[in-house]
Amino acid sequence: MRNPTYSIVIGLVLTIFKLLRWDVRVTGVEHVPAEGGAVVATNHVGYLDFVFSGYGVRQQRGKRRLRFVAKREVFDHKVSGPLMRAMGHIPVDRGGQTVRAMREVATALDGGEMVGMFPEGTISRSFVPLAGRPGAVRMAMGAGVPLVPGAVWGTQRIFTKGRKPRPAVGTVVTVAFGPPIPYAAGDDPAEVHLRLMVAIGELVTRLQEDYPQTPKSPDDAWWQPAHLGGTAPTVEEAERRAAEDAAERRARRAAEG
Repeated sequence: MRNPTYSIVIGLVLTIFKLLRWDVRVTGVEHVPAEGGAVVATNHVGYLDFVFSGYGVRQQRGKRRLRFVAKREVFDHKVSGPLMRAMGHIPVDRGGQTVRAMREVATALDGGEMVGMFPEGTISRSFVPLAGRPGAVRMAMGAGVPLVPGAVWGTQRIFTKGRKPRPAVGTVVTVAFGPPIPYAAGDDPAEVHLRLMVAIGELVTRLQEDYPQTPKSPDDAWWQPAHLGGTAPTVEEAERRAAEDAAERRARRAAEG
């Protein structure tokens, strides 16, 4: 499905890449279906992950478009909201009514479109994939389409949770895709989800190990995960804070009636 706004935004994004000298490197694009519906599920380390994942998918012949399922708060923002809606991305109310979003996803997949999803549901403050939930798996299995694991790295240096956006001139951003996760119609979605997260974790590890840039100083080590010597929160701390965030959202919804 053609979308003039999407094309305009992509052109703007490519211009920003060039101006800020962001070096975006994509591997594994051969695993992205050249046609037909598919779900692309990646890790989540920064607010711009959808931009770089979408850029990666476009490297497949035919310049495929990726429609992301994103939390409703993004669509409510006065700047990002109009763009997200105009580009055809799909809002979902985390913890609320999801039937409408799932129906829109099913229609997109049945129509041969690709849908992007962050199985973790939130940015991982540790920059290590969280356990996540099987929403992406259920989407793919429900439509009978390929479930493609992906990973992004370096986007946290530009804009991530708890930090102001920065130009990060010259930053390398790497994107990788892996072979579709095998599944059968009768498989348990929870088990397929575990296979998906293992594949995503392996892709993330590879991107981390091959990443060509290192922190410039001890103060710059915040974007490196703790197990690689960085000062990002540990996995346990990140999971605890993610649970606190979820509890706060539930409390706000309850207070709003």
